Amino acid sequence: MTMEQLLPIRVLIADDHDIFRDGLSLLLMKEPTIELVGDAANGKRLIQMAKELHPDIILTDLKMPEIDGIEAIKTIKEQLPAIKTIALSSFDSDAMVIDALEAGAMGYIIKNADRGEIIDAIRMVFTGSPYYCKTTSSRLVKLIARSEFNPYKTDAPKLFSDKEKDIIRLICEEKTSKEIGELLFMSSRTVEGHRVKILEKMNVKTTAGVAIYAIKNGLYNPDQE
Repeated sequence: MTMEQLLPIRVLIADDHDIFRDGLSLLLMKEPTIELVGDAANGKRLIQMAKELHPDIILTDLKMPEIDGIEAIKTIKEQLPAIKTIALSSFDSDAMVIDALEAGAMGYIIKNADRGEIIDAIRMVFTGSPYYCKTTSSRLVKLIARSEFNPYKTDAPKLFSDKEKDIIRLICEEKTSKEIGELLFMSSRTVEGHRVKILEKMNVKTTAGVAIYAIKNGLYNPDQE
């Protein structure tokens, strides 16, 4: 069954700040492929609503009263494993992002992410793939890669050609397509074509996703930079 046949994606959100919650609700209600089924102001209420509404996706803040978002994610993962969660993160919360992923979240986005990225994150996680915010720092990439979070089940090294592995390594080193082309003696356009195929094979959307996938699967070692 395709994603289109399963639409709309039923989403539940949680945040203790009314203004942010209302703004996110409005944004999601404007997206025809998403059905906003409810919103909660704390972790305790989020767990209750998850049990009542059985959404496909939950977007939740991590700092909330009564029960925090991390504990709520863990409880929902244990009791309602079919529901996928996405953590809403602040810029200064790397440790909390790691805790959320290890508790059961399938991805995270920062709170001021644009509409397109929020929708992308929901769609990716809905299909069972992790999502990492576009603004993920290299520090956080390494923290995630070394954490207990690992949604990858494939025999990754066999998926990629030697040329693709070289490009993956250079992407992880934050090289541009132009720089990669110069190093590997190919045009930027050819590099871009390889990059698109690499993202498709990894089923990721961002450079951070490439780096985390590569480190988790032994395609790149950041300690050898």
